[in-house]
Amino acid sequence: MHNYKEIAILAHNLADMIGKQNKTPQLKIFDTPIKNFINLEHELCELSHRIDWETIEKDFSNYYSDIGRPSVPIRRMVGLILLKYMYNLSDEAIVERWIENPYWQYFTGEVIFQTNKPFDPTDFVYFRNRIGKEGAEKLLKISIQLFGKEAEETEVLVDSTAQEKNITYPTDAKLHKKIIERINNIAKQEGIKLR
Repeated sequence: MHNYKEIAILAHNLADMIGKQNKTPQLKIFDTPIKNFINLEHELCELSHRIDWETIEKDFSNYYSDIGRPSVPIRRMVGLILLKYMYNLSDEAIVERWIENPYWQYFTGEVIFQTNKPFDPTDFVYFRNRIGKEGAEKLLKISIQLFGKEAEETEVLVDSTAQEKNITYPTDAKLHKKIIERINNIAKQEGIKLR
């Protein structure tokens, strides 16, 4: 038996077809393309040119239906997920900050500066459910390929703070037991018989 939330997620996932971004939109009279007022040598601009977005869109299009309402474009979704992990932000924070950052908008494929949210932060949850473990591994592979040999570590650092330790913490029962044992030892040394 599925609960309401699972049914809603399944229905949402099945009802979406691939959303498309217009790569050559008709500009309105006051629209200025983003690339006209940003530094194209910025690290995010250069990174966006290194990523093969067409291959990514083809790989992730398998997770979408051929019918239904259009989804968030794959480049925008994948781009925001990469930015989210690069800047260590929450789903809500990445969507809020995307509005104010033209470099992030350029990275996610926007041609004109946007003043509205790209989508609701809950769409990240639907996307992660849609792509599953296999899609998450594809995203990890993309992020590793971006930096090539630079991303590979020459030595492994082990953080022992995450390892379990064989430590017990004092509790009242343990302290009482310890007190009784010490009193018994003192009584034996002094030759006192206890009940």
